[in-house]
Amino acid sequence: MVHFGHANALRQAKALGDKLIVGVHNDDEIIKHKGPPVFTEEERYKMVAGIKWVDEVVEGVPYVTNLEVLDKHDCDFCVHGDDITMTADGVDTYSFVKAAGRYQEIQRTAGVSTTDLVGRMLLLTRQHFRRGEFEYDVAKEHSSTMGQDSSAKSPWTGCSQFLPTTQKIIQFSDGKPPKPGDKIIYAAGAFDLFHVGHLDFLEKARAKGDYLIIGLHTDPVVNRYQGSNYPIMNLHERVLSVLACKYVSEVVIGAPYIVTEDLLDHFKVDLVVHGKTPIANDENGLDPFAIPKRLGKFLIIESGNDMTTKKIVERIITNRLKYEQRNLEKEKKELQVWQYVQDNNLQSNQIIVKN
Repeated sequence: MVHFGHANALRQAKALGDKLIVGVHNDDEIIKHKGPPVFTEEERYKMVAGIKWVDEVVEGVPYVTNLEVLDKHDCDFCVHGDDITMTADGVDTYSFVKAAGRYQEIQRTAGVSTTDLVGRMLLLTRQHFRRGEFEYDVAKEHSSTMGQDSSAKSPWTGCSQFLPTTQKIIQFSDGKPPKPGDKIIYAAGAFDLFHVGHLDFLEKARAKGDYLIIGLHTDPVVNRYQGSNYPIMNLHERVLSVLACKYVSEVVIGAPYIVTEDLLDHFKVDLVVHGKTPIANDENGLDPFAIPKRLGKFLIIESGNDMTTKKIVERIITNRLKYEQRNLEKEKKELQVWQYVQDNNLQSNQIIVKN
């Protein structure tokens, strides 16, 4: 998948230099070394290119990063998180660049992983929802996700609950207000499991003006109109996912479901846009976009992409056994490496382990 943890890694990597080139593996490499990918290689190329800190994407790079790849693209060094990654044979995928002194490490984003997100989908949990005084209380639900059972997880894949901070939001936000005369566009929704459908929609929305504001609905509101255990990502996770997109200027956290005149006036919105996905009425049966429609400030945008969050979840459910096996094997390898590190008092980025 491509999520805000990856975006945060790319943000940190960009801060280490002047130009960030991101190599993305093709499907064959991922299947060989990790298991079936959630997004196709073409989707991943596009998603990574849409992250605001990325200057260039190199498609189909080898799973084991070598010096030839760095030299071909004039890269001074390679960057990766402080979690270990290995080939199917248990070899550190960055051993060559580490040995050459052309490797730098960044901090992994605690509280999120592809394994955890897949677990939320497979187990239909709701523990990741953000709860407030007047929000739907799911605290009594007793189930665990694949990324929250710390007794059975490695220190890399096994992740604690994601804890959002104002600093993290500031790091992801441009913090730039609209300039005088800018045409301001507003779009609202869940934007759950941020994917290529969202990306294409936001690109089209941004093209309608100069400054794009995204309103993100709370978890209970999204659950009301989408049902099941949606959203898969909670509000704070979705905020970072959307903020990482290069087309987005600002995010309204917990935006009201009904677009009011006060909201339009406050943000000086010129146009409200929505995709071709169905629009659910609010709890009172009212059209949430009735006011911008009446004011002549509403437009339906055709993104040209039929991808939805539910289709992503369907991919997971269809390949459930493959993903469960992928996660088990990945965690087994990581636990072996972790034990090796502890026994030998080494840093994880200094070793090569073979099964």
